[in-house]
Amino acid sequence: MARAIGMGLRRALEDDPKTLVMGEDVGQLGGVFRVTDGLLKDFGEARVIDTPLGEAGIIGTAVGLALRGYRPVCEIQFDGFVYPAFDQIVSSLAKLHARSRGRLSVPVVIRIPFGGGIGAVEHHSESPEAYFAHTAGLRVVSPATPNDAYWMIQQAVSSADPVVFLEPKRRYWEKAELDLASSPLPMGEARLVLPGSQVTLVAYGPTVRTAIDAAAAAREEGISIEVIDLRSLSPLDVDAVEASVRRTGRLVVVHEAPVSLGLGAELAAQITERCFHSLEAPVLRVGGAAVPYPPARVEEHYLPDVDRVLHAVDRALAY
Repeated sequence: MARAIGMGLRRALEDDPKTLVMGEDVGQLGGVFRVTDGLLKDFGEARVIDTPLGEAGIIGTAVGLALRGYRPVCEIQFDGFVYPAFDQIVSSLAKLHARSRGRLSVPVVIRIPFGGGIGAVEHHSESPEAYFAHTAGLRVVSPATPNDAYWMIQQAVSSADPVVFLEPKRRYWEKAELDLASSPLPMGEARLVLPGSQVTLVAYGPTVRTAIDAAAAAREEGISIEVIDLRSLSPLDVDAVEASVRRTGRLVVVHEAPVSLGLGAELAAQITERCFHSLEAPVLRVGGAAVPYPPARVEEHYLPDVDRVLHAVDRALAY
């Protein structure tokens, strides 16, 4: 996945000379996860910019560049480092299009490696997606496969809207073939990963692989699970989830972020409103606890795993 994102960025830089890549260590180092490796050599320091260690300055500068016609792609080195830039993102970047009555656009992409599973220290395993999905004026997306990562980063760069691009860091090294021949899904559409008939399992980013593994384990026990990858968190493709739930009658939502006030809560509310008479069980959520992300040696107890997902599936089927 890391290489696919880098390939997508390279394609975006080739296609539009106004596209810039900027962030801490994105140039000479190639990023701490080597996503931008080689871009400085091929495009130069005027387009691949090593910035000072100041997230508010990175985003503030990107807003100014976007207003002058550029398409900045900003890297926030780790998820927990984005908070110093929070005011720039939600007060300026997200609001300028509406504030100008549509006369201004700010096509800024903010790349954020997010989530746990890599044994990192404090502030390196956050899941901040709900903050940004709650903010009108931002698109929030998260790829779960190398193929989606390749196409979605290009779609994000070409979007007229600001995009928060959440990269599941523990999936950076997972491999898959890139499909360069077919047309990609629109950035805002969910993807049906596996068809099923008894339970709909919805995930995004790092937990899509967990959902697929849970569906495979359930299939050995004769349980048919349909897996949907949301891909877009704002806007949410609720129509795709609704269509699935009308077939299966049950919904389980999985994410690494705390369950309280997370994306699963929004999906539970909307699906309950839309599918009340189709539901055979309450909508269930599997996610993190309402605690700060724990030390690396115990993070496996915090992150949703196959057993916790299957326990929720069993509860849904028990109604």
